[in-house]
Amino acid sequence: MDRQLLTYSKKERNTYLLSMTGQNILYGILNAAHAYFLQFTVLIPAASIGVFMACARVYDALNDSVMGVIMDRTNTKIGKARPYLIAAPPFILITTILCFWAPFGTYTQASSTGMVVLWAAAGYTLWSMAYTVGDIPLWGITALITEKDADRNKLISAANIVSGVGIGLGFIVQPLALGLAPVLGSEMNAFLLIAVIFALLGSGLFQIIGFTAREKIRPTGKPAKIRENFKMLWSNKPFRQILISGVLGSPKSLIMIAIFPLFTYYYAAKNILYVIVYLALIGSGLFVGQYIAIGSVPKLLEKFSKKILYNYSNLVAVVPSALIFVLYLINPQGMTGWLYVILTAMCFLFVGVGMGVPMVLQSVMIADCVDYQEYQSGLRPDGVFFAGQTFIAKLQAAMATIISGFAFAIVGFSDVAIEKVNEFIEAGGIPRTEPEFQPYMMILFFLVSVPPAIGYLISVLPTWRYALDTAEHKRILEELNARRGARGAEEVARSG
Repeated sequence: MDRQLLTYSKKERNTYLLSMTGQNILYGILNAAHAYFLQFTVLIPAASIGVFMACARVYDALNDSVMGVIMDRTNTKIGKARPYLIAAPPFILITTILCFWAPFGTYTQASSTGMVVLWAAAGYTLWSMAYTVGDIPLWGITALITEKDADRNKLISAANIVSGVGIGLGFIVQPLALGLAPVLGSEMNAFLLIAVIFALLGSGLFQIIGFTAREKIRPTGKPAKIRENFKMLWSNKPFRQILISGVLGSPKSLIMIAIFPLFTYYYAAKNILYVIVYLALIGSGLFVGQYIAIGSVPKLLEKFSKKILYNYSNLVAVVPSALIFVLYLINPQGMTGWLYVILTAMCFLFVGVGMGVPMVLQSVMIADCVDYQEYQSGLRPDGVFFAGQTFIAKLQAAMATIISGFAFAIVGFSDVAIEKVNEFIEAGGIPRTEPEFQPYMMILFFLVSVPPAIGYLISVLPTWRYALDTAEHKRILEELNARRGARGAEEVARSG
């Protein structure tokens, strides 16, 4: 008689999704609002932000593998992921607040500009390290609480949907700060208060899964050492293809870096009402496309292979992404016209599809790579492979940050220039109509369009001949479940 496969309960599923929402509220705050806060509120030079954020992300990305090994070497009564899911959120709470506290004032007014940059760099580095301790176990536990491939795919798809909700909540930090700044005396005060509120909410939700989940898949064998793990990751061909694809696709992350400055300065001239209106009219296309795509993945996987879906969903976004900049070049000062608003929103809709499907599939395919590694070697290094996922995300962010920082620096849209634009807006001016500020407006459209289009295109080069097709993974998983059943029967016999 076949053994019944173990899987998560409804309670575990629901609390996991709540925790994923909380974690991504924290991520959304830093991803969507922090760079804007440092560059456009604290007025730190764009190149400095690009350098220290990129260095912090690369350093933290290298630490991911260490955290993966630590998780795989953890063997407690409650499992190898849960201890970190309980311990990490309070530290992320504290470091999130520190990232939005500017005790030395703005860069242009501080007595020590070096301290302003050092404080920002230290706060962001500490946050990244704390976030890693919780992030890897949160994704890694998806491969530990179910033996059913279909259930895992559904959970990862749902996780990406709620993560989008969490990130979306993080995205309203910047508009809220602009709206509350007159009441609280400054943008810095507004950002700090909102960061405290959102950090408390996000960390509280994040911690729930650590108290409620039950890990179903037990450790297999002695974990490898760090150096051996690097060799194992690179020798795992399907994972290697995903890793290279992710790095090549780094320019896609520029959309999230430049989209808020684009709406704030070009479309709205820092008018909070217009920021909200244009986010709803245009930016919503990006999120709607992303959510539709994410929710469709489980059904699409019933008809298409993961390789086909991953590659073609990336290619779908190439032309719409590039078209955004083309529209700007046609009418540099008229992108607020209804025709251009509609066309831009439609472009963002398809770009959202190109973001959503690969986002889900990357997690699913990495989980498949864990199965592949267990099948090949007898070891199941969940932590190491999901550290690989965060490694990819952080390398993407590092490269995107460097590109944006130097792009802003090249056109001069930084520190003193931003202060000048802000003063122009306060006097009633609209930056998109002022010839002096045209290079600044151009670079914002360029960053959300041309580099992402290139990223979508070249990201499919490594995965065009993806090594682990759906049929082969199904065969491997059936064999693994048979092995687990046999091990369980042996343990029962020995204990009897």
